[in-house]
Amino acid sequence: MSTGTRNTAAGAGARSAPASRGAGGTLRAGLLLAALAAPGAAGLSAPSLVLPAIARDLHTGPGPAAWLMSGYGLGMMLGTPLLTGTAGRRGPRALLLASAGALLIGVLVTLAAGTALGPLVAGRAVLAVGAAGFNVAAFQLAARQPDARASGLVAIGSAAGGTAGLFIGAAVAAGLGWRACLMLPVPALAALPAALRGCAAAQTAQGTGDRPAARRSFLGLDSLAVPRFRTVAAVMLVLATVNFSLVYGAPRRAAALTGWSAVQTGAVASLATLSGALLSWLLVRAASRLGLQRTAGLLLGVSCTALALAAFAPWAPLVLLGAGASACVNAAGQGVLTGAAARAVAPQRQPEAIGLFNLVFLLGAALGPQLAAFGGRIAGLGP
Repeated sequence: MSTGTRNTAAGAGARSAPASRGAGGTLRAGLLLAALAAPGAAGLSAPSLVLPAIARDLHTGPGPAAWLMSGYGLGMMLGTPLLTGTAGRRGPRALLLASAGALLIGVLVTLAAGTALGPLVAGRAVLAVGAAGFNVAAFQLAARQPDARASGLVAIGSAAGGTAGLFIGAAVAAGLGWRACLMLPVPALAALPAALRGCAAAQTAQGTGDRPAARRSFLGLDSLAVPRFRTVAAVMLVLATVNFSLVYGAPRRAAALTGWSAVQTGAVASLATLSGALLSWLLVRAASRLGLQRTAGLLLGVSCTALALAAFAPWAPLVLLGAGASACVNAAGQGVLTGAAARAVAPQRQPEAIGLFNLVFLLGAALGPQLAAFGGRIAGLGP
């Protein structure tokens, strides 16, 4: 999730990665790993625009139906430490295979759930466990590249997947039904064979170097004792919560202001947020000149402004501008703050610290839709 994620490779055979040295190899590896992570991110936002239709079919309200998004975020929160532990003990190949298994189990549960909300949420949560494992594997393998660009590409791919999921989910639901949009993480399996081929050398190089740290602190909770870690984690929590609140709420508000259909709203909202995600690369590159404190202040300022625009602007373009700005600083936060979180702790603690930092990000992903649904009820946009 960060340009600094490469630090996690220290002492774990980073220099023994597969032969992807050089700009071309780093670019190819980054694009492959982005393809592994992006569908899981798309899966979180995919049902956002069709939740009203899902709620009608399930004979429930938008609030309960929002658990199809929050349950996915919670599943990623569970899957991150669970499958990070798997990676620490068995290596990236085992992590990828376990993630693929969880993804397939989630598909079966979702297909068998019928119109019962509880089993559908459970199926989505299991899908998210698999998606979380693919995300962890993508960033671990990207960290073994010679420079930060592979990690940056994974971060941008993840952000782009999350934003494009709005439109893709609405389009898939229109063509195949809403149940199909719940399973948008499945295309990540297409990148699995290439990722398995690429991770063999990294798995061998990792050896037993990370095992003592994994035994000492499975969740990396000792990182919370470091003030700098707590600060950057708190900033990321705010950025992620605002962003995923707007992933849920901004398209609805734009549709209410314009009367657009779900597919039309998804297309325009995806364009706005995808543009923001791609522009985040400029912020990531500028962060080294600004310094961490000013960068964090800038990210928080833009995030709060974006929230105000999306919540109170009277015109849909301004609402979507807010959503795009939030996507920009959220992706930039992933690209900058993960490295800062890793550097805040001792080198041997960095893998666990990054795992905990990812959990903080996913907590924001889980909280955001629920807070947006609550705000929508207060504003009279939903029951």
